[in-house]
Amino acid sequence: MSGPDSGGTDDDGGDRSGDGSAWDDTDDRGPTDRSDTPGPPAHTTGDNEREHDRDQPTGPPVNSAETESETETETESGHASARSGARTGPNGGTTDRDGTGNGSRVTIEDDGLIRWFLQSDDGSVVVVRDVLSSVAIVAAVGLLLFAVSGIWPPLVAVESGSMEPNMQRGDLVFVVDDNRFVGDNPIDGTGIVTRENAQESGYDKFGGSGDVIVFLPNGDSRQTPVIHRAHFWVEEDENWIETKADEDIVGDVTCNQVRTCPAPHDGFVTKGDNNNGYDQYEGGARTTIVHPDWVTGKAMYRIPWLGHIRLAFDSFFGGMLAPSTPGIAPIGFGGTGAVAGAGMSASAGLVAAAGRYRS
Repeated sequence: MSGPDSGGTDDDGGDRSGDGSAWDDTDDRGPTDRSDTPGPPAHTTGDNEREHDRDQPTGPPVNSAETESETETETESGHASARSGARTGPNGGTTDRDGTGNGSRVTIEDDGLIRWFLQSDDGSVVVVRDVLSSVAIVAAVGLLLFAVSGIWPPLVAVESGSMEPNMQRGDLVFVVDDNRFVGDNPIDGTGIVTRENAQESGYDKFGGSGDVIVFLPNGDSRQTPVIHRAHFWVEEDENWIETKADEDIVGDVTCNQVRTCPAPHDGFVTKGDNNNGYDQYEGGARTTIVHPDWVTGKAMYRIPWLGHIRLAFDSFFGGMLAPSTPGIAPIGFGGTGAVAGAGMSASAGLVAAAGRYRS
């Protein structure tokens, strides 16, 4: 006979394990973890929804601090872009600093006077800038020529044909100081080789013996300079018609028949290559003996035709735009080699301002 089960372990265990509200004998948490109080009923549906929500590929929660930081970064980037857009391009004020063409112009206040002048695309500024650039280039060329030649003007335009065929009307001739580029056997105290001396040394210039010189007739600065060949040197009071002159040129004339004989002073007897007589007797320049102090230079090289630019200036404007140096005077004698000294101008440059010289 069996008594009632005091513990009710079988039934209670089955009940507890069956409804899930009691602890299980097999649970290894021990008796301290057992509770007779049933736990709250499981909310399966809610838990699953929360788990499902956590598993969804949604973005991280918005962080206000991070958002503000990003906004400030974008704003600073925009300001930097705006600042870069305020710069102008190399040619003036219509180009943006970033090259987009929508920025501000070059200004004196922002960029300074020099940068504004060099980069502005304002029409009047561009014209002034171009003119100054041309003048600067011509000035640089002029200074270089002056440094080489040692005289001013260093270029002359031949105005007549007395030196033909070795120099033509309209030739541009580069001249130098008579003491530069000296040939063999020059006259003492000068750098000029006469035709007489050159025939001995073999020194030739412009298709003939001896230097071609530029001089003032009778030393008069009001007359147009002349470019002719130096034939020989005479001493003061020398009867040069009999001692030095070529009989084929003077014929049987005597010194008493020539006003420049005897020589009033030391100097050169000159003649144009295309003239029949000496300048001191029946020649084109009609000057007395050429004193060394009247010589303004000697010819070195010629450039055909460029002298016509200077002569055209003289023809149209009477020499006002490009005055000859020294002085301008009408051609007073036929057959003389008038030349014009070169001053300053653009493109035509030193050419357009070349002074007239008789040849």
